[in-house]
Amino acid sequence: MSAEEVIMAKEFHQAPLPFVGQKRFFLKHFISVLNNNIPDDGAGWTIVDVFGGSGLLAHNAKQCKPAATVIYNDFDGYRERLKHIDDTNRLRQGLSELTANIPRYHRFSDEKKAELINYIRSFDGFIDVHALRTWLMFGARQEKTIKEILENNNMYNCIRRSDYRYPTGYLDNVEVTSQSYESLMPEYFNQPKTLLILDPPYLSTSQGAYNKSEYFGMIKFLKLMQFVRPPFIFFSSTRSELLQYLDYMIEGKLEHYHRFTNYQLINITAHISHKINYEDNMIYKF
Repeated sequence: MSAEEVIMAKEFHQAPLPFVGQKRFFLKHFISVLNNNIPDDGAGWTIVDVFGGSGLLAHNAKQCKPAATVIYNDFDGYRERLKHIDDTNRLRQGLSELTANIPRYHRFSDEKKAELINYIRSFDGFIDVHALRTWLMFGARQEKTIKEILENNNMYNCIRRSDYRYPTGYLDNVEVTSQSYESLMPEYFNQPKTLLILDPPYLSTSQGAYNKSEYFGMIKFLKLMQFVRPPFIFFSSTRSELLQYLDYMIEGKLEHYHRFTNYQLINITAHISHKINYEDNMIYKF
């Protein structure tokens, strides 16, 4: 492998495996904010991806600021999925062969569905539930187990047409932990050169696709806000009410409101379908 190929192998602009809520459309803005606020290669800085998800933000933070200490909180078990990417590609290949003559996005017949179920049940390797869901269902579905997927009434040919890219270098030199934000964030609260990256499950929206979906509600959100201080980058959406909550805090001068005054906002339009869209937000303060 050439030096150029090694460099390219380490650049990921989307997560190696499917993950609901990965921030790939924000990467350009995310990197720009890092470059505008953290000098040079990031020496002396710590960047903590508190709700690490797929690790995409942690990966890009390390690529952008290689001298910074980057901490990825793998609370959803994404690394375990990456370990089994060979099995995931092998399963994809088998399902692709069984559906080669079926049009893209076409609903499978009952006979073909039964054939696919038998193949999946007899598969002798690791089965990535998140990937399987994207292959057999449309994006809004959030089944969390293989059983739920296989018992669904309708399956569609959304099977990926190519193998997933092997994650060479994806988390190289990134420190990995796996703990709740309630234990992680206090460790860094009083460290001024520590950037908090915050991408929690959105309040007031369905969280079924997250492994720990049961753990984040209103009380958890309010506890989280007690630990947030600048510098931070906080991701949210018009489907939740974070912006309204911040404005309420600032206007009412509630406790700790000064941590959020003069925050900066970047928003982009996300599309669920050609008829349904919403705004995703990136809120930051240094």
